[in-house]
Amino acid sequence: MDDVITDVLQNALARVIRGKESVLELLVTTLVAGGHLLLEDLPGTGKTTLARALAQLVEGSTGPLVFRRIQFTPDLLPYDITGVDIYDPAYRRFRFAPGPVFAHILLADEINRATPKVQSALLEVMNEQQVTVGGSTRRLDELFLVIGTENPLTMEGTYPLPLAQLDRFMMRLPLGYPDEEAELSILRDDPGRRIMPDLVPVTTREEILELRARARDVFVHEDMLRAITAILRATRSDKRLKYGASPRAALHLLDAMRALALIRKRDYVSDAELNDLLVPVLAHRLRTATMEDDAIPVVREIGDRVLSRLQESGPGAGGAGAGDGVAGGTLAGGPGGVP
Repeated sequence: MDDVITDVLQNALARVIRGKESVLELLVTTLVAGGHLLLEDLPGTGKTTLARALAQLVEGSTGPLVFRRIQFTPDLLPYDITGVDIYDPAYRRFRFAPGPVFAHILLADEINRATPKVQSALLEVMNEQQVTVGGSTRRLDELFLVIGTENPLTMEGTYPLPLAQLDRFMMRLPLGYPDEEAELSILRDDPGRRIMPDLVPVTTREEILELRARARDVFVHEDMLRAITAILRATRSDKRLKYGASPRAALHLLDAMRALALIRKRDYVSDAELNDLLVPVLAHRLRTATMEDDAIPVVREIGDRVLSRLQESGPGAGGAGAGDGVAGGTLAGGPGGVP
């Protein structure tokens, strides 16, 4: 039954977001892995609709998951996000007015239009899942997903996200324009108006948390761990990159690979997951030496080079031969090396 949950969730999301199956798979992967997602694209491509639809499709304790949206602007203040203590004259004491971060799914819309001070207010929330105001710390729900959206930095009024915050996002994905058939489908059906109001939960908060626990048990062979380590270390020594990937990036990559393997109905990680996740998990955390070029080509080249070298040095867990991952080989297998 658990294996069907993610399929049903992706299919329901696909009713609203047309022609973006790979993006939806990685969105659900981020949810199951317990990470946060950064969507980078132009306005009007469906980022807000996607986040709202996800909240409607998961049942909480009293109805669909609590969804909140923050529109980031240059005049936003940190307490507009986290909440603030307000004096109550009737009781002669301060009471806490919670901010919009007290939700299950938080859409941080156009996050790169806010000042760095406000952007940094999300750091504790995203990493620790808690808010500290007035000396008191308040925990957020265990199921807490931040979906940040940002416009390309070529647009006016943008502040580059600091690396400390980028490192908190498990993945960055471009939503992109729909293809011709998908766009025609949007025009015919108008899913944002006709389908969104009729969306009903297809899974529950408890089922998602159970999937998270199952994902942690997905098997990862020692050869795969060595491949991940080699790729991360290669980003730190490559002269084309000013900053390499952090240990947090390695943990995020491993968690995402386990979750994606589970979604694909396997109890072990294959090189297909590594291939599909290298760029979404690593590229946004890296900076090229020129600070202008995109790190995506460098990440892909490093992945191909490291995996080719590792596969040439040994058969790997799953044996030598043609595979479906980076560099065409396989480092994967189930426990005991049986695919």
